[in-house]
Amino acid sequence: MQRNGRKPVVAIDGPAGAGKSTVARQVSKDLGYIYIDTGAMYRAITLKALRQGISMEDEQALTKLARETDVKISHVDHTQIICMDGEDVTAEIRSPKVSRNVSLVAKVPGVRLEMVRLQRELAKAGGVIMDGRDIGSYVLPDADCKIFLTASAAERARRRAGDLTTAGYEVNMAQLEQEIAMRDQIDSTREMAPLVQTEDAILIDSSDMSFDEVVEKIKQCIERHPVQQT
Repeated sequence: MQRNGRKPVVAIDGPAGAGKSTVARQVSKDLGYIYIDTGAMYRAITLKALRQGISMEDEQALTKLARETDVKISHVDHTQIICMDGEDVTAEIRSPKVSRNVSLVAKVPGVRLEMVRLQRELAKAGGVIMDGRDIGSYVLPDADCKIFLTASAAERARRRAGDLTTAGYEVNMAQLEQEIAMRDQIDSTREMAPLVQTEDAILIDSSDMSFDEVVEKIKQCIERHPVQQT
C-alpha cells in the first residue's frame, strides 16, 4: 500500500539459510520494489579480506578495509549485481569459503557502522525490501513492515546444500550443518546489533512451506502494513 507518494519499506530478518534473499528477490519483482541484500555487502568485504589475507580476528584491519572499499548494488532485469571496487563479484561472494567467514566479518562494529550507513541511504526513497540479520531491529527500526523468516536448522542446511550443488560446489552435509549452527551462534550473540526477532515483526516459519507459499504470505503481510505517517 502506498501513502504520501511513498511505497513501504520492508525489513526481512532471519538466520542463515532461511531463504530470505531468494524470497525477497521474488517479492520485490512481483511488487516492483527494489531489493537490497545486505548480506551481500558483508560478503563483498569478506571476499576482499580473504584475498588480502587479513585475519578475521583483526577488527582494526577489517574496519579500515570496509571504509576503503567501494561496494555498490545495482539491478539488471530484476537481478541484483554486487560490485566491489568496480568488479562484479556477484557469484564469487557465494563461495563456501566466504560463507564460512562472513559472520566473523559482519560482527565487527566498525564494519557494521560503515555498511549500515550505506543501507540506510539506499532505503530513504521507499519501495525497498531489505533483508539481513538486523534490519528491523537496527538498520531500519521504523520500517513499515517487518518480517522474521526462519526454518528448522535441518531444512536450512538442505536448502543451502541444494544451492551449492547447483553452483557446482561439493557438499558435506555434516560440515554444512555445523557451519550453519556456528553462524547462528555468532549472529545471535554478537555485541553489536545481534540477530533478534523484534516484537513488531511477523514470524514466518517456512520449514513446511513451499517457495510460492512464502512469497504470497509476505506479500499479504506487506499489503496489511501501510506506509507510516511521517
